[in-house]
Amino acid sequence: MDLVAISDFAAGAMENWGLVTYREARLLVDEANSSASSKQDVALVVGHEIAHQWFGNLVTMEWWTHLWLNEGFATWIEYLCVDHCFPDFDIWTQFASNEFTRALELDALKNSHPIEVPVGHPSEIDEIFDAISYSKGASVIRMLHDFIGDQDFRKGMNLYLSRHTYKNTFTEDLWAALGEASGKPIQDIMGTWTKQMGFPVIKVEQTVQGDRRTLKLKQERFLADGSRDETNSLWLVPVTISTASSPNEAVRQIVLDKREESVEVTGVNESDWIKLNVGGVGFYRTLYPNDMLEKLLPGIKDQALPPRDRLALQNDLFALVRAGVASCTSVLKVVEAFENETNYTVWTDLSTNLSVVSTILQYTDFHDNFDAFIRKVFKPSMKRLGWDPASNEGHLNAMLRSVIIGRLGKAGDQEIITEAKTRFSKHCQGTQLLPADLRSAAYSIAMKYGSEADFEALLKLYRDADLQEEKNRVLRSLGSTQDPALLKRTLEFSLSAEVRSQDTVFAMAGVVGSVEGRELAWKFVQEKWPVLNERYSGGFLLTRLVKVTTENFVTEEMAVEVDNFFKANPAPSAERTIQQSLENIRLNKRQLDKDRDSLKQFLAAYH
Repeated sequence: MDLVAISDFAAGAMENWGLVTYREARLLVDEANSSASSKQDVALVVGHEIAHQWFGNLVTMEWWTHLWLNEGFATWIEYLCVDHCFPDFDIWTQFASNEFTRALELDALKNSHPIEVPVGHPSEIDEIFDAISYSKGASVIRMLHDFIGDQDFRKGMNLYLSRHTYKNTFTEDLWAALGEASGKPIQDIMGTWTKQMGFPVIKVEQTVQGDRRTLKLKQERFLADGSRDETNSLWLVPVTISTASSPNEAVRQIVLDKREESVEVTGVNESDWIKLNVGGVGFYRTLYPNDMLEKLLPGIKDQALPPRDRLALQNDLFALVRAGVASCTSVLKVVEAFENETNYTVWTDLSTNLSVVSTILQYTDFHDNFDAFIRKVFKPSMKRLGWDPASNEGHLNAMLRSVIIGRLGKAGDQEIITEAKTRFSKHCQGTQLLPADLRSAAYSIAMKYGSEADFEALLKLYRDADLQEEKNRVLRSLGSTQDPALLKRTLEFSLSAEVRSQDTVFAMAGVVGSVEGRELAWKFVQEKWPVLNERYSGGFLLTRLVKVTTENFVTEEMAVEVDNFFKANPAPSAERTIQQSLENIRLNKRQLDKDRDSLKQFLAAYH
């Protein structure tokens, strides 16, 4: 099989049979100048495309409605491949942050869509190359694999591929093969996950009687705005339960096939925690009462809760805050329990969730207090890691250092800013090159707190680079500047002949991190819309451009402005993304209105 890098390529890669094509940055690695995260991305993308030789090429979906049979499987298998080849990457924990939580976030919107979605027009095809087909598809496959077990899953997949070689398939063909192999009602269970939109939140209540816990479980559809589901959706949910004495293995497993059900768990000490969804495999969120949540906090602090469970717990809490079900201040108190966290993926997911809060609080007069809170939470990890790698340091610590430094720099930590600027200067002068793992963080910090001369120095690095990965790093960092004139230059530069059309969106995405940058980028998109629409019409990049430049506003006025613009300038292939952005803008406004006063009071203690 041949793998070929192409200089200007809209998609990340394409699984042509026997001749797989890639963007340069998705295939080419330079040992000296490629970061650990880039090497990992290359491994995942190569695994994804090779998986397509079976799922997509050998057996092909019957119609676009069943796109997920290609993309969901290839996404799941790419992690399977990388876990086999590089077990030290802890890639299944990264799956939770990269795919699972991303799918939950999108699927909680009212403008989501089912995994199996009718497609009747070419413009609708591009819309479904999204986190539902890829990430939710992969997540329900992971849940199913866990439910039926590896041996029966392998048997079922062998049956499916053998039976349908060189043929087209429906989703039902897959369920039939897996049901035949496992003897379980796969069609009944999985139909509830692929044919209807959304997913459930399971609300838990417990009764304690000595060493016996009775858990009352109630499922209902989880919606990002906290509203009630009017469609009366019901799922067949594989539910697993762990305890403090059995944190890694389920002590009870059931399929919740009705609205409410009670489950008994025995042999639980009165002081022990109990948790649903072992390893965060089930595609649902969990709402605990305060007494159960309080018992879980020590498991975060001493890391007795496994990493995937720590990640899932805080991710659920942030989503429940956004839905208005939990208070933001109570979740920030939980965040403080993560000060001693050591896991790269848990930190990454936590940092992403805090970024959402940070973006909303940029529109208040106490964002500086939130930055002080961030510095308090992230500083202990910086003291442990330091700027320079330890001898024989692992892959994950190299990536974690970049996350921690980048986060602290953005939050205004003076020690980090001074060191980042010093190292950036030496790097540009060629006297001491920055390790590839630190460049993104150092570049962004140097831009945010630097001068026009620093901007020119970074632009020179872009022009001198022959590695596309390095060019992409620079493009993403240029927009970190706080100078409006340089922000405008970055936007103009993104459309220049010096930037490949596939990479323009990277540069624009880098600009939207600040209030002023966000407003300038949106104005730029409106002014340049004829050029952008002609360049990207009918492709994935148009939907990404719309998403990054619109979804982070926080007022009804901006929602109306975005809506009116796209009514006057239709973009059929991005229509679903436009509606999702409008929904997110209104969710941002709702969250800010609800939490502003309590957050201001809570954060007043941080300076």
